[in-house]
Amino acid sequence: MGPLRARHLFLAAPRADQRLQALVGAWRGEEEVAGTQWTDAGTATSEVMAEAQFGGLFVVQRYRQRRDGTISFGSHNVFGFDQQNSLVTMHQFDSMGFVPASPATGTWNDSELVLERSSPRGAARVTYVFEGADTYRMRLQFKPSGSDAWQGMVSGLYRRVAPSEMKEG
Repeated sequence: MGPLRARHLFLAAPRADQRLQALVGAWRGEEEVAGTQWTDAGTATSEVMAEAQFGGLFVVQRYRQRRDGTISFGSHNVFGFDQQNSLVTMHQFDSMGFVPASPATGTWNDSELVLERSSPRGAARVTYVFEGADTYRMRLQFKPSGSDAWQGMVSGLYRRVAPSEMKEG
């Protein structure tokens, strides 16, 4: 790969991509988990570590949810910006093992990012609401196939922490 090509790969991210930088950092969350076909209702804590990749064009996020001191759910999310369609994208790979046929897509509305994805099981919607540089709220909803009603699955409040405060494992 020549120097011109390498330079192109690490150009500063376009302005639309810069909004994703709000996700970057180490976060700890307190969550309310709704009873669903996949889990019982209750509370959980979570740890989120996200870093910018390729000059900020993408944000790679690792999420771990703990219930009763044990990791109960985990995911790796890759956020990007589809410039052609002016949409934020999120590819998610999680511990439930469902392989996404396509990414979730969505847009920003002020400090709120809403992403939706459909599959044969139904539709999922995740909403991030940023309350300043060090706090955000996340809400995950699911609408089963054939239903018109969104069901709450997880909601939480996340605060920025030092990376050294993150638990291992």
